[in-house]
Amino acid sequence: MTWSQNYAPLGGLALSTVVAALPVVVLLGLLAFWHVRAHLAAIAALALALLTAILAYGMPAPLALAAAGYGAAFGLLPIGWLILNAIFIYQLSVETGQFKVLQNQVSGVSGDRRIQALLIAFSFGAFIEGAAGFGAPVAISGALMIGLGFRPLEAAKLALIGNTAPVAFGSLGTPLVTLAPLTGLDVLDLSAMVGRQLPFFSLIVPFWLVAAQAGWRGMIAVWPACLVAGGSFGIVQFLVSNLHGPWLVDIVAGAASLLAVVVLMRFWRPAEEQANPSARTETATATATGPKWKSWAPWILLSAFVFLWGLPAVKSALNGWFAPQIPVPVLHNAVLKVPPVAPTPTAEKAVFSLNLLSATGTALLLAAIASAIVLGVGARRALVIYGQTLLRVRVSLLTIAVMMALGFTTRYSGTDTTMGLAMAGTGWLFPFFSPLIGWLGVALTGSDTSSNVLFGNLQKVTAEQLGFSPVLMCASNSSGGVMGKMIDAQSIVVASVATGGHPESPSAGTILRAVFWHSIALAVLVGVLVMLQAYVWPGMVPGPR
Repeated sequence: MTWSQNYAPLGGLALSTVVAALPVVVLLGLLAFWHVRAHLAAIAALALALLTAILAYGMPAPLALAAAGYGAAFGLLPIGWLILNAIFIYQLSVETGQFKVLQNQVSGVSGDRRIQALLIAFSFGAFIEGAAGFGAPVAISGALMIGLGFRPLEAAKLALIGNTAPVAFGSLGTPLVTLAPLTGLDVLDLSAMVGRQLPFFSLIVPFWLVAAQAGWRGMIAVWPACLVAGGSFGIVQFLVSNLHGPWLVDIVAGAASLLAVVVLMRFWRPAEEQANPSARTETATATATGPKWKSWAPWILLSAFVFLWGLPAVKSALNGWFAPQIPVPVLHNAVLKVPPVAPTPTAEKAVFSLNLLSATGTALLLAAIASAIVLGVGARRALVIYGQTLLRVRVSLLTIAVMMALGFTTRYSGTDTTMGLAMAGTGWLFPFFSPLIGWLGVALTGSDTSSNVLFGNLQKVTAEQLGFSPVLMCASNSSGGVMGKMIDAQSIVVASVATGGHPESPSAGTILRAVFWHSIALAVLVGVLVMLQAYVWPGMVPGPR
């Protein structure tokens, strides 16, 4: 069975767009305004997406159900696998009392909660994004801030806002490495172009983050730290992306930003320190023993294992040993993408990779096992902690699976492409809406890589038809997409999990409301920048190599 996507099945793009948007509108409405629990809202939106695909778009029911099943499986592995093991590492640190030691050491750099937010949500989060991606920065940053006394909603919001500027170069540059062959554009040109867009926002985001945390007056009081954190990150981001490529941008820039802020704290302090009202102390079953460096062992091991697992040579070797590619029954090569999304009708692959060994979640599990050994946690106790962690995130794993089922249903039915085409038909305003297409793609799929796969060729075709640079527009899809990362369902659920387990822990809907307008505002600013690059500063666009 093969089926060709139809992007205007209701006789015109306008009405088709309204119908295509219904599942997304229902999901956001149930979460943000009716306070429905995330997994129930996701189930309702998924049901509506399936009905839309089958009844309005004419997608055969077996294909639609197979797409939903594919998405659910992808939600559990690798995304759910990663989150489970990231939270396990955090729980090991808490249960051994080492997290309290880490709290004291971070507070030793600065007791000011604004500086701590910069260090963890922005700088350290960017480093983890560069090595892992897929929700790990939000999970780890949120958990760390909770331990330092941040309120759960505040920790979730700051982790999501901080995890924006690095996303296009996340997971060792995977979004751009994926975009290049799909569009036929040079990966170094794409890297350079994104590196001439995002550094502006790398500079802005630390100021924005602290303003969202402490207000404008609170931000002005620590503007030197915001400038150093964002400026150092942005400069290194520009240099590495333009002179080397997309692979190590976030890792090098995140490390540079961390180091720069730590050095600044040796010579400068805020006039009035804002400490957390009361440091949140997690219940530990043991008192920390041994040298203080042991408190950093889980996070050092995490970074080392994730970085090692992200190296192309290691990943290829592991995939070669054990990574069976399982074609999804019914769905594989059964859905045809058609122009203008694809130059010619192209079959959509649907292959589930059982890459347990090379998945980042496995790297985190190995880091956790190594951490347990270093921290002196026996096998039996580690298994108990792992079971407690699984119990804690069970509903969230269900939510992620259903959310990804929704995303894959919209992808394979073509409803997300309908919404993208509606934005692409904006003529001379297309440079403004181009990054908003990427924003929409990430908001729907939860991944800058997936957004580039979904809309990359559409951006190229539209740019060529309207006389704009394909490199500029394809890069803006990725740059605009990063601002959708803070509101995609996957990130919202991850933030909810990471900051859950406390009496005042926020629901997914509460977190969504807290960050939604930040996401919109930053995406609009990316649109303004791309308009300027298209009409006022065309010299910023890399030329042919």
